[in-house]
Amino acid sequence: MKAEIISIGTEILLGDIVNTNAQFLSKELAVLGIDVYFQAVVGDNAERLLQVISAAYENSDMIITTGGLGPTFDDLTKETAAKYFGLDMEFNEWAYKRIEKYFRRIGRELTENNKKQAYVPKGSIVMQNSRGTAPGVIIEKDGKIFVMLPGPPHEMETMFKEQVRPFLEEKQEYTFVSRIMRIADVGESNMETRVRDMVENMENPTVAPYAKPTESFLRITAKAKDAEEANRLIDPVAQEIRNRFGDAVYAEGETTMEEVVGKLLMEKNLKTAVAESLTGGLVSAALINNAGISSVFMEGIVAYSNEAKIRLLGVNPETIEKFGAVSEACAMEMAKGAAERSGCRIGLSTTGIAGPDGGTDEKPVGTVYVGVYADGKNYAEKLSFSGTRERIRNRSVYSALNILRKEILDIG
Repeated sequence: MKAEIISIGTEILLGDIVNTNAQFLSKELAVLGIDVYFQAVVGDNAERLLQVISAAYENSDMIITTGGLGPTFDDLTKETAAKYFGLDMEFNEWAYKRIEKYFRRIGRELTENNKKQAYVPKGSIVMQNSRGTAPGVIIEKDGKIFVMLPGPPHEMETMFKEQVRPFLEEKQEYTFVSRIMRIADVGESNMETRVRDMVENMENPTVAPYAKPTESFLRITAKAKDAEEANRLIDPVAQEIRNRFGDAVYAEGETTMEEVVGKLLMEKNLKTAVAESLTGGLVSAALINNAGISSVFMEGIVAYSNEAKIRLLGVNPETIEKFGAVSEACAMEMAKGAAERSGCRIGLSTTGIAGPDGGTDEKPVGTVYVGVYADGKNYAEKLSFSGTRERIRNRSVYSALNILRKEILDIG
């Protein structure tokens, strides 16, 4: 089955919002073994939308749209789809009662234009919206499938997972299962080189490399009669990737570095404190995202100024004078001070130059030091990043957590 995703909304065309819906749907459809060869964005205009739909069906068996299901006059997705298939619009009492119930629940008055949302193409499948008012719609006609989803991501994602995914799974002869192998400390090009033979030669499962600003990952996808068989195919491939990358494979599946580190700290009951300059509390915030982390995360100190580093962490003024606040020596003393002053086994620190100003030839913007103090062992790692101030700080958080992860593994 080949699909095209059409995102509807003038606000997307103007760049007022980021089109995360298409990203979500592409990933979900890939897992189902449905090929997405094209994506389109069209404004709230019925004539142009009809042109896009007609063009899409020249190449695809299925269209999934997001947006244009609201109550206003320019929400025309259902009406345009009905016109394409030659269907009349009809009032759906079930959908209207759900809309009424939603408005009663939130304590707001149901206006006349909300009734528009209860009109659907005749003979279509109507999907409930558990997060909003706009029902979703599926049309099956002339060998084509048209799936219409609401635009707000929290509504769209829930509807897809709960109703569209099961509908599409029934259309598939095989089950497709994917597993993500998350890899830290390895750039995309390096990672791809080390698994190129797997990417080029394997047919089932397949291996595909991907990258984000902070990490690289490999997606293993297997086709089988059921999930159990697919996972049996995936297991030896996942093990081979672990053999090639070792501890750089920090997790499998939909998880994050902060979740992995938080879980390790709690499992090993390692009391930890963090001292931050460059990241300004972002490392602490990442750890605090883990429920129950208060059992091991004792203290987070933002010591941005030199005076704060001296007063709160016990950094030697001579260290700053001789080496600077952005230095290996300062990062080490910050980490040690955080651990000792809070009575923790582990101290973690960050200091650096996030820019856009403040860099020198010796220490350019993007120079970062991450300090570690663990059971008396004290060291710092120097990192170099590029990009905006926000990008440098976010990459520093990820790297600091990964350094902490590796230290926890060494502690045993």
